[in-house]
Amino acid sequence: MKIAVRTTLSLMLAILPGLAGAQSADPGDSTIMFALDDPDMAAATARALAGLDEFLALSETPPSGTDRFKLKVKVRDGDVSEHFWVIPFHRTETGFVGILANEPEQVRNVVLGQNIEFTRDDISDWGYTRDGHQVGSFTVCVMFKKMSKEEADYMRGKYGFDC
Repeated sequence: MKIAVRTTLSLMLAILPGLAGAQSADPGDSTIMFALDDPDMAAATARALAGLDEFLALSETPPSGTDRFKLKVKVRDGDVSEHFWVIPFHRTETGFVGILANEPEQVRNVVLGQNIEFTRDDISDWGYTRDGHQVGSFTVCVMFKKMSKEEADYMRGKYGFDC
């Protein structure tokens, strides 16, 4: 049996400043299914995890011109998994806590705007904005391959993705 991981791209909540975490999902929110063993998504996650320590250090003392630091985390509900952006987030003694920035579509144990606790093992990606360009968000770049050219071009242009 092939299990799919739902990966949610919520760029409006993840990137635009001033939006409250409790707002409903916007029309720019796309959900794309990936097989658990998708090689492109696995490579993107590995790349993100390889740079996680550097990202976390940077997020604690952000340099000028950087903002909108976010983590993507896996939430499990029984046999179902869904990935969400968490914005803002901070470290705790046992891991991390932050606000869920996407509307769940598959899992039912969390809601948009909920404060969730998670560990490093739940993290699948990270990202931030530097001088108007996205840094990180490696899994989003993989999602562009499954979007229409028009949608991917729009998202790249509007949100500063260089992938």
